[in-house]
Amino acid sequence: MLRVATELFARYGYSPIYTPIFEHTEVFARGIGEATDIVGKEMYTFLDKGGRSITLRPEGTASVVRAALEHNLTANGQGAKLYYAGPMFRYERPQKGRQRQFWQIGAEALNMAEPSADAELIVLLWRFFEAVGIPADNMRLLVNSMGDEACRPAYREKVAEFIRAHAADLCAECDRRADTNPLRAFDCKNPGCVAVMADAPLLRDELCDECASHYAAVKEALVVLDVPFTEEPKLVRGLDYYTRTVFEVQADAGLGSQNAIGGGGRYDRLMEQYGGSPTPGLGFALGFERTLLAMQAAKARVPSPALADVYVAAVDESVRAQAFSLASQLRDAGVAAECDHQARSLKSQFKQADRIGARFVVVVGPDELAEGQLTLRDMGTKVETRVSRDGVTTEVRRALGID
Repeated sequence: MLRVATELFARYGYSPIYTPIFEHTEVFARGIGEATDIVGKEMYTFLDKGGRSITLRPEGTASVVRAALEHNLTANGQGAKLYYAGPMFRYERPQKGRQRQFWQIGAEALNMAEPSADAELIVLLWRFFEAVGIPADNMRLLVNSMGDEACRPAYREKVAEFIRAHAADLCAECDRRADTNPLRAFDCKNPGCVAVMADAPLLRDELCDECASHYAAVKEALVVLDVPFTEEPKLVRGLDYYTRTVFEVQADAGLGSQNAIGGGGRYDRLMEQYGGSPTPGLGFALGFERTLLAMQAAKARVPSPALADVYVAAVDESVRAQAFSLASQLRDAGVAAECDHQARSLKSQFKQADRIGARFVVVVGPDELAEGQLTLRDMGTKVETRVSRDGVTTEVRRALGID
């Protein structure tokens, strides 16, 4: 899965970034939001030996934005496309598709304000799931707009008033959210709350002209690119930093109620919260474990890459040193090569070569070696040819199409 992400993301111009597993707590509290469940309930936070509050990262975006600001990745108007992969930590009730330590793969596009960037990122997420073998028919792409600082505050207050007016029919958590994070009430799974919030005001009816225009352009781009989506006006993301476009991919099978396998959105004010200049940004994260469950449900299989292109096999013990030397020679020449370190028989070495996906086997035998010759076997066609010991590296590179 990580190999697929690395190759696919590179085609879209994304480079890898590596951030610490733990950061100063304020990185997450400031970026994610004090009122979110993640900050309020789920973070693993402790004091280090210097008395400084440290937190195991619960998500990737805050760290990436902090690093981008610290290293001036968006200075002078330049954009940055970055991707990451690694473990995250949240104190939650473990269940299928939800663990306290889990892996995420994510992508972030910084200093890109055009709606085409939103569409490109959504398409990248969708193509990733297709690339790992989850059929489009097994997925749903939901999109929405959460507005911005021009239109969302008034809408938040409308939702808060709605919650207060229906407090008797809502759970205690949703009642509390009226004063902290009212939009999160849309995400409550309590059946009674779902029924009540179905009649709540919708942000799509409150968007300012700029947000409405941006949202329309994103949807138009997805239509042009033939990416199926559903508008979900009640879709909200659980982090305070999101503005405008938000999206989520859900799987139809294999996950139960925890059916979101990836999602994200735009966060145009996040870098300002860390003391930087106004810088648009957007990103997504996908759950490694949840994606695996969705793949299993779809009976998908990601082909394993060959561990070596060439296997160097020794006929007997007398030529093992020469086989090892040849494998090293091939590696130094840019060829992925493997050899035996377990005293296997020649037959077992051929089986091992087949298991690791080697395209060719170079057979080192005492008789051939005495004549300055080796045998090169094509594992696909089973054709064997004699090559000179001195010219074997050139012949192997030519056979692999390297030269």
